[in-house]
Amino acid sequence: MTEEAIFAGFGGQGVLSMGMMLAYAGMIENKEVCWMPSYGPEMRGGTANCTIIVSDKPVSSPIVSTYDSVVALNQPSLEKFESKVKPGGVIIIEKSTVPVLPTRTDITTYVVNGNEEALKLKNLKVLNMIILGAFLAARKTVSPENLVKALYKALPERHHKLIPLNEEAIRIGMNFIK
Repeated sequence: MTEEAIFAGFGGQGVLSMGMMLAYAGMIENKEVCWMPSYGPEMRGGTANCTIIVSDKPVSSPIVSTYDSVVALNQPSLEKFESKVKPGGVIIIEKSTVPVLPTRTDITTYVVNGNEEALKLKNLKVLNMIILGAFLAARKTVSPENLVKALYKALPERHHKLIPLNEEAIRIGMNFIK
């Protein structure tokens, strides 16, 4: 199993953190991983994306031209990466920030209302974990249990009190994909 994915959106949406958590979870499962972030000098509000590879085999290169899956948290990201999804691949979209949906018929598109669910949890910062939960349900790259373990490894200890909220957000995201 090899999953080559790109997570993309505006800086500040937690795109890089989603990729990092997925990479940590892959390491917990003794898989080969690559996490390669990319962001503009404007940071928050600018564009940000990261390529994540999780594999049972060694990863020969972090440079990928087509992806098994794309997570697009804004319209410019969808427009940039939709054509790079392999036939049979998946696009996961945040509903409130991507008004124009993909037109391709050779991929599966999931539209997740993550912002609305994050508002219900009274914390917009968990949007990325809702979307990551949807990704896990769609792609089954790592187990949800190991993703939660990754939160403990990747988050500073002062933020560990937020892990139960993040765990709930992951479950909510997984429930979008049935």
